[in-house]
Amino acid sequence: MTGTAILLLFTLIAAFPGLFTSVHHPEEATFPPRLSPSTAHLLGTTALGQDIYSQLIYGTRESLVIAIVAGALATVLSVIIGVSAAYLGGITDDLLSLLTNVVLVIPAFPLVIILAKYAGKGSLTVILAVLVLTGWSYGANQMRVQALSLRNRDFLASARVRGERRSYIIVRELLPTMTSLIVANFLGAALYSVLSAAGLQFLGLGDPSSQSWGTMLYWAQNQQALQTGTPLWSIAPGLCVALLGVSFALVNYAFDEIGNPALRPVRRRERRRRGRA
Repeated sequence: MTGTAILLLFTLIAAFPGLFTSVHHPEEATFPPRLSPSTAHLLGTTALGQDIYSQLIYGTRESLVIAIVAGALATVLSVIIGVSAAYLGGITDDLLSLLTNVVLVIPAFPLVIILAKYAGKGSLTVILAVLVLTGWSYGANQMRVQALSLRNRDFLASARVRGERRSYIIVRELLPTMTSLIVANFLGAALYSVLSAAGLQFLGLGDPSSQSWGTMLYWAQNQQALQTGTPLWSIAPGLCVALLGVSFALVNYAFDEIGNPALRPVRRRERRRRGRA
């Protein structure tokens, strides 16, 4: 519930930023620089004369979009590669498993930096593409293992006996039984995307003129916010990145407890213990 509440709050802010701040152009330097927090500027102003609170509010949208879109696309890629490898078998399984294992053993964040550097900075599309290309392998490995355990079940064998096409069996018979794993994989990929995107933008590999938490951290670092009396310029977006990541992690843990049969006895024992208390 805590993770869901945080996620819903960020979604509301991203959808309707004008409800939370009266400053509609946070990128414009229209205020005196380095003002302390006050009722007019809740988090103060930057060294460039921008309102920190309004930047934080308007930066929510891009950060959340990156998390959801990159997480969803990485999950789709994980499902396609992992399930195809397990169900088709043979040389297809060997090749796709080899590709997955190669990507798995490469350190993720250095690979993200290299790809973003060579792809060219400045584009949200580039960041999304880099995050998807580096964020699918772990989920694909999980999907393959789960699909292998289901491939020879009776309900799939009966579908094959009926003469159903492979695409029908995978989409209509196999994938619905893997819903909990797919959702958990999406939440994990979204968490990875939040942290990696903020790291890329902080290193200057994003668009410096965009409104996002990672870009705020980039400019705060460039202007030495911690040393020049504007610490909230760095602390506020860093805290928001952490909170959004925590929200995805908490929802993921909760969903895992709901969908994982191995954890159900643990939940029952916990409820009995709370009842006795």
